[in-house]
Amino acid sequence: MERKVRVRFAPSPTGPLHIGGVRTALYNYLFARQHGGSMILRIEDTDSTRFVEGAEDYINEALNWLGIGVDEGVREGGDYGPYKQSERRDIYRRYVKQLLDNGKAYIAFDTPEELDAKRQEIQNFQYDASTRMMMRNSLSLPAEEVKALLDAGTKHVVRFKIEPDRDVVVNDLIRGQVTINSSILDDKVLYKSADDLPTYHLANIVDDHLMEVSHVIRGEEWLPSAPLHVLLYEAFGWSDCMPQFVHLPLLLKPDGKGKLSKRDGDRLGFPVFPLEWHDPKSGEVSSGYRERGYLPQAVVNFLALLGWNPGDDREMFTMDELIKEFSFEHCSKKGAKFDFEKGKWFNHEYLMNMPDDQLAEVFMPVLKQHVDASAFTRQYIAKAVGLVKSRVNFVNELWEQAAFFFRAPETYAEKDVRKRWKEGTDDIMRELIAVLQGIDDFSSKNCEEIVLGWIKEHEYHMGNVMNAFRLTVVGECKGPHMFDITELLGKEETIARIERGVANIHPVEA
Repeated sequence: MERKVRVRFAPSPTGPLHIGGVRTALYNYLFARQHGGSMILRIEDTDSTRFVEGAEDYINEALNWLGIGVDEGVREGGDYGPYKQSERRDIYRRYVKQLLDNGKAYIAFDTPEELDAKRQEIQNFQYDASTRMMMRNSLSLPAEEVKALLDAGTKHVVRFKIEPDRDVVVNDLIRGQVTINSSILDDKVLYKSADDLPTYHLANIVDDHLMEVSHVIRGEEWLPSAPLHVLLYEAFGWSDCMPQFVHLPLLLKPDGKGKLSKRDGDRLGFPVFPLEWHDPKSGEVSSGYRERGYLPQAVVNFLALLGWNPGDDREMFTMDELIKEFSFEHCSKKGAKFDFEKGKWFNHEYLMNMPDDQLAEVFMPVLKQHVDASAFTRQYIAKAVGLVKSRVNFVNELWEQAAFFFRAPETYAEKDVRKRWKEGTDDIMRELIAVLQGIDDFSSKNCEEIVLGWIKEHEYHMGNVMNAFRLTVVGECKGPHMFDITELLGKEETIARIERGVANIHPVEA
């Protein structure tokens, strides 16, 4: 019987969710949805010293903003909970005891100072089969001393007992068969008595097994731990239901070598977090894709193609199309350069393809920062953003391009005044006012025919007249087609702006 697909995204609440983690969550989600499976969000908070207040809420909010749906989790509930590892202590204790009882693990009492001393004594020291008997643990100490130490409440850890010189095979859907000799692995700590919590390695395996996870899809940085996890599955007797491993390629710096970091984003001016993050300890604020004006669909599309391709030259995908097309067969083994300029391109394309009424809705929070948005109809706002959206990459750039639709100019660009407003320009603008007053049908096409006909009839310089016209209405020589602007502003407002311009603009010597 084919196993039901169940995947998990298991972040630690130690800070904001990195964009690389977002891609991992996305790939998990796409694979689960494609196979009619379940997506689990598990919070791996076993490292109590690194817990950051607000990080868990941030993770949930980020996934929700991006449309990465969760089927089971702390908020969603489910039949395999609790979904927060700090609430699963009793479960982990049972499995720690099972490993100890079966001789697969042992108790170690070495202090940090003793471990540091051994590292100084032995170059490249590793706690393993070659060194464990010279350390203070339940394998090297008499049983009576071990009992006495435990009875006294001595702090200790439980280490996994790895047998040396054994080839461990990891089968990976992207990388194929990876073989690692067990002698290079150390006896990893699985449990710490200090906080009564397991480490990542034990909790991860126990939870994946009990939650019936079918595929472990995670970043390439976890590949070195995969052989240990294979050995743990064997130690528990779970080899027959071991999940399929998938280790995704790293996201790399846009320039140079190495893994993408926050420092790269700060240096080059792009976010590495999905949402803005306010560090509760330092007070530092880190930018986010949402607050920078990126659309969630564009971020998803951009991330999906960092490490995966559809096998052809297509670039634009909806979430449903990604679910249909995604496959690990087309995932790269090599890391993917984080081309943040391409991310801007995706956002521009999504803005261009978004219906104007929807874009107006997204633009509303920005608009409200500058004017009383209730003074304008939604239809008016939609037409305004529709006229300028080809000129921007982000929603928050729309105000700069569309401000004149909502606020008449109070000043006029000096460089344009110097170039476009000459002696006699005000007289021509007064003539233009008279022409516009005589137009009943103020549609773009009709106004353009009449005004251009008037300019030609009087043999005026087309560029000078139209740029002066634009200067009075917009405040500078920029913007979309002039008569599309006047159609939206309307006859009364257009004429009022020209009159104000004539009264306030004066020629400037070049």
